[in-house]
This record gives sequence, C-alpha cells and structure tokens, in this order.
Amino acid sequence: MNWLLPLYSALVAAVLALVLGPPTIRALTRLGTGQNVRGDGPRTHLKKAGTPSMGGIMILIPAALAAALVSPSKEILPYILFVMLGFGLVGLLDDFLKVARGKSLGLRARDKLLGQILVGTVAILFVLTNPKLGSWLQVPFTATRIQLSGWLYFLIAQFILVGTSNAVNLTDGLDGLAAGSITATAISYTAICLLLGQVELAVFCAALSGACLGFSWFNSAPAQVFMGDTGSLALGGALAAVALFTKTELFLPILGGLYVLEALSVIGQVLSFRLTGKRILRMSPLHHHFELGGWAETKVVARFTLTSVLFGILGLLAFVFGGR
Repeated sequence: MNWLLPLYSALVAAVLALVLGPPTIRALTRLGTGQNVRGDGPRTHLKKAGTPSMGGIMILIPAALAAALVSPSKEILPYILFVMLGFGLVGLLDDFLKVARGKSLGLRARDKLLGQILVGTVAILFVLTNPKLGSWLQVPFTATRIQLSGWLYFLIAQFILVGTSNAVNLTDGLDGLAAGSITATAISYTAICLLLGQVELAVFCAALSGACLGFSWFNSAPAQVFMGDTGSLALGGALAAVALFTKTELFLPILGGLYVLEALSVIGQVLSFRLTGKRILRMSPLHHHFELGGWAETKVVARFTLTSVLFGILGLLAFVFGGR
C-alpha cells in the first residue's frame, strides 16, 4: 500500500538521525564548530555560546538516504535532493565561515543569495520543461488556475525558493523551533502528496519529518547541537521545491504560515525603525518578542510549533476545498 511507504521512510530517517547524532556531535565539537551568539540577542542566549553548529547534516543525510532507499521511483527525487543538498551546501559554507572568522556573520548576503538562485534555477527549469507541471498557479480554496508566462513564473518561483529558505532560517532561533515546525509542515505536505498520487514526493516529505524528529532529540532545550544555516536554508529550500513540484506554490504561505509571520516581523521591524525611529516589537524575529515578553523559551517553542500544526491543517483544507 502506497501510504505505508512514507511511514517506512519517516521511520528510517528518524532512526538514522538518532544513530548518527552522538558521533556527529562529538565530531563537530572536536572540529570547534561552536556557535557564536549575537551580542544584540536575548541575554539568556549567551549561555548557548559554544554549542556545536552545522548539525543540519544530521537531518540532510538521513532524509536523503531514507528517501532514496524507500522511494519506488526516481523521477523527481534527484531534483528535490539537489535543491535540498545545494541549499545545504550554501548554508554549510556560511556556517564554516562563521566558525573560521569567530563571528556571527558568514557569507555576504549577496553571495548567499547568488548561491540560492543558482541552485533554485535547476528546480525551476525542471518545472517549466516538465509537461506534467508548467508555469501555472492554483489559487487556494478554489479550482482556479492562473497561467503565467515562463519568465514571470521563473521570478515568482525564485522568490518562493529564496524567500522560504531564508524565512525558515529566521525561524531557527530557539532550541527545537525550526525542527519542530518543519516536522509539522512536512507531515502536511506528505498528506497532500499522497492525495495527488505523488508517492515519490510523499516519501521524501515523510523522510524530512522523520529526520527532523530524530534531530529534535538532540536539539530540544537545552540543545546539544544546532542545525545552523546548513539545516535551516536546506529545509526551507526543500519545502519550497516540494511546493513547485506539486504545483502548490500559493498554498505554501498557508502551510508555512509560521515562517511568513517570522519573516514579516523582521521586515516590519526594520521598516518601522528606518521610517519612524521606533520598533514595533521588543525584538525580531517574532519568537524573540515573546521571549522578552516573559515567555519561557520552551513555551515559545511549544506554542509556535502548535501554530505550525494549525497552519498545516489550514493548508490541507485549502487544498481539499480546491478540488485537486
């Protein structure tokens, strides 16, 4: 039965992440990949300095292996793995430079953006040249399809890929938050892929959720390891690629509503300060606002993860009511 394959994939990925966790953390510690904590962040985060980063490899390797082992076909899988691992490589380089320089800044923003665009272009060209996909968008909650020109779709798709990748990166600021929210979103996408009959992508999304669950064992507060940009950029890119390959591009802002809120909180904070000299939040991204408001880190993570679950359910409803 097709629905069993995603369960196998999630289980394999979770077990691999749990098995790879301890030796990977020891190796990252020996390599001196300790996190450099921003001085302008919450004061309570200063104690996290030195926690091994680059732990995203504990998600990417198990997810890729599990999907490759369980997937019944390999038509789309190579492309989505290319996007995930390509974005992960950009993040790995960013993390490496942070460690090498002993600062909280790695790649220059333009270099990071260029890397993301180059990787994303491969995925977009696959969509544009695949007769089963193409340059149309479906409006959530409806059966309406909007046909776009190739160039317009290319620009929108790049925005989705880069935007989602960086939005997940912004969300990765508390122990367990990014991994927990990605698990919820990936499970919702597993259901959508099964409804579409795209078992190959369902297996991948399930592997992603399983790997994140396994990683959460080591990333829950107090974290033994951080995923770093290696993980967050890759996970955001992977979700966006799934949206492109399932033609649910406009559903992603609903399914990943938490990442949208986190990104908007940063944009709103910056614009408000530049235009009025005042901040609209205690601190951005949004999770820090609630931290400084008195919520314990674990409470913020729990409530934000539940919010991600609710967005996932809403996205599923948008998909079902659309008659796909």
